[in-house]
Amino acid sequence: MIGFLQSLSWLLLRYFNWPNISIALICIALGIFITGGLHFDGLMDTADGIGAGPSKQIQAMKDSRVGSIGVQSLVIILILQMAAIIKLSFYAPFAFPIAAFWGRISQIFAIENYEYLFKKESSSIHHENWKGLSKEIRPSLIIISIAIILYLFLNNLNIFNAFLLIYCITSGIITSILIPHFINKLLGGHSGDSYGATLVITETTNLLLLSIILIPN
Repeated sequence: MIGFLQSLSWLLLRYFNWPNISIALICIALGIFITGGLHFDGLMDTADGIGAGPSKQIQAMKDSRVGSIGVQSLVIILILQMAAIIKLSFYAPFAFPIAAFWGRISQIFAIENYEYLFKKESSSIHHENWKGLSKEIRPSLIIISIAIILYLFLNNLNIFNAFLLIYCITSGIITSILIPHFINKLLGGHSGDSYGATLVITETTNLLLLSIILIPN
């Protein structure tokens, strides 16, 4: 729904002839506003933890203050998102829901497959309410199935459209698996913060990948 709201905002502002760079900033801000910036906060804390090294990473992640590496990670991610969205231009409304979808799938994969970093100190609300991968992923599979059916219904199934559909699915699956895997390798587990980082990095990576395939030049 967040991705679709961003798409709607893009189309509405384009109707009033806003420049792409302004719309890109507003769409990013909209996503942050809806989530309360929770995932970006997790990104910064996770970056600080990784940057502090294995001996101090837990302490750095728990510190309420944001370190220089956390700020740098936020700036880099925002710049990459802006660059991808501006390059996507006409295709941005198509890309927003896809990137948002795979970002949240990556969280589900992380919760299912990797240990909680702070399990000795407290329980994870994600794991306490976990219903198992098959039940947690079911709504997502229904949504993506409906999206695929609509895509096939609204477009001629030529070679380009078939390739684009396969690309969007496979690239999303790969990033949703690899990104939480690499974060787990760096931290030795996952936490609420790293779930947020996983989402943001996966979203950004998918926006970049879509901008490359949809607008090759």
